[in-house]
Amino acid sequence: MLSQIARLSLLGLLVSWLGPLAPAGVAFSDESTAEQQSQDSPSSERPNIRPNIVLIIADDVSWNDLGCYGHPSLKTPHLDALANDGLRFTQAYLTTSSCSPSRCSIITGRYPHNTGAPELHTNLPDGQFLFPKALQQSGYYTVLSGKHHMGGRDGHASTAFDKISRGEGPGKEEDWVRILQDRPKDQPFFAWFAAVDAHREWQHDQHAPEYDPDQVVVPPYLIDDQATREDLTGYYHEVSRLDTYVGRVREELKRQEIADNTLICFIADNGRPFPRCKTRLYDSGIKTPMLIAWPDRVSPGVTDSLVSVIDVAATCLDAAGLSVPPPVQGVSLMPVLEDHDAVVRQVAFAEHNWHVYQNHERMVRFGDYLYIRNNLPGQANLCKEAYMGGAGQSLLAAHRQGTLRPEQQMVFKSPVPGEELYRVSSDPYQFENLVGQDDHADQLTTARELLEQWTVETADDVPSDLTPDRDARPGQDHPGEFRRGVFPGEKLGATTVDQPGPVWLSRQ
Repeated sequence: MLSQIARLSLLGLLVSWLGPLAPAGVAFSDESTAEQQSQDSPSSERPNIRPNIVLIIADDVSWNDLGCYGHPSLKTPHLDALANDGLRFTQAYLTTSSCSPSRCSIITGRYPHNTGAPELHTNLPDGQFLFPKALQQSGYYTVLSGKHHMGGRDGHASTAFDKISRGEGPGKEEDWVRILQDRPKDQPFFAWFAAVDAHREWQHDQHAPEYDPDQVVVPPYLIDDQATREDLTGYYHEVSRLDTYVGRVREELKRQEIADNTLICFIADNGRPFPRCKTRLYDSGIKTPMLIAWPDRVSPGVTDSLVSVIDVAATCLDAAGLSVPPPVQGVSLMPVLEDHDAVVRQVAFAEHNWHVYQNHERMVRFGDYLYIRNNLPGQANLCKEAYMGGAGQSLLAAHRQGTLRPEQQMVFKSPVPGEELYRVSSDPYQFENLVGQDDHADQLTTARELLEQWTVETADDVPSDLTPDRDARPGQDHPGEFRRGVFPGEKLGATTVDQPGPVWLSRQ
């Protein structure tokens, strides 16, 4: 007769061989068994128990709006503790700064134009790879709670989850702890916890502090007035509320004595819902906070390694002992989790497609540089958030009066530059366009070559019949009945293309 440890070790080997072909519902982990083993045997003799995985996605939160990223007044003690206990990424980028296409990119591990859902409010098509589905098929219990935004409860993305909840409370986080309590205890689990915090309109409750307008930090691209400051206090409140529920999730994992073998990843879907942030490809919109804690495997620290949220799918699969299939265009971050100085990519790409207004921008981040190509330079590069709330209304009023500073005028500028190049370390807000400066000619050439290679290899394009504006632009009449146009890459069959484009500055 095989011993209990030998039987579990053999099962672990079978899991690694079977990967995603193992039938759904197979029990790979039992917490009471694992706890007994941890007491009775040295770590070198323990079976390979697969981790639980919790992915927490903030809604509309910029990378530097957490205490652990240096914000001086926004209170996020639980996320700061998560960062202190795990790994904080300083160079993590989204693939797009727009709600639904960002989530579709994360769940597939693919660039937005390769998912078939590259624009706001579009459904992820059938047939696209879903990394939670692979986890589910290999024995994980999978659950989504909160913001879905990938095609609805009857859409393709929903097939990846055993349970789907709309969430509870103003931020849709109030059932997270109950979900952890009610989960099957004989399976590892994957939880996709998607908050609505901090999405407009602001909703206040008792689960977060209230902020005084004097406490906020007004970025230089916004107008520092009372309306903007009061607008930011609502945003701060919602970020802090999300933090409260992150803390409750961690406490519940500790109560169940499974925290050490649970990988927690915290990211956002796009930047804060303010002008020059959400939808935009500057760091204020496209850079994301990323925190990963996994006590059994990840030592605390900070990494400057360049990463992308397109890498989350590969990382979760790798952590679960599954192979990464060809449709996933990202790379696993496990080398960085194990060695914080490791490099898994030197290049990251992002795109800006239709989000209420017509757009087609592409970005490449490499070295110390961020390059943006605007394929529709003849029109203002607008985002809906430029006119929303107190901050947007203050900007719009000053724009009409002609009193904006150049860095504030950028959200209304028309025409816009066809190319933008910024040195991030010396220009954190990306105000000084270096295109045309001889000192940066080599970097501009590199950026152009990288973007061209990525465009070709991932089958991206600029359709002549892109989706038009849905809403009126300032000073223009309403565009009339809205119709959806042709998606980028649609005519080239981008949804069937698995090539990721360049990951390294030179071939490795």
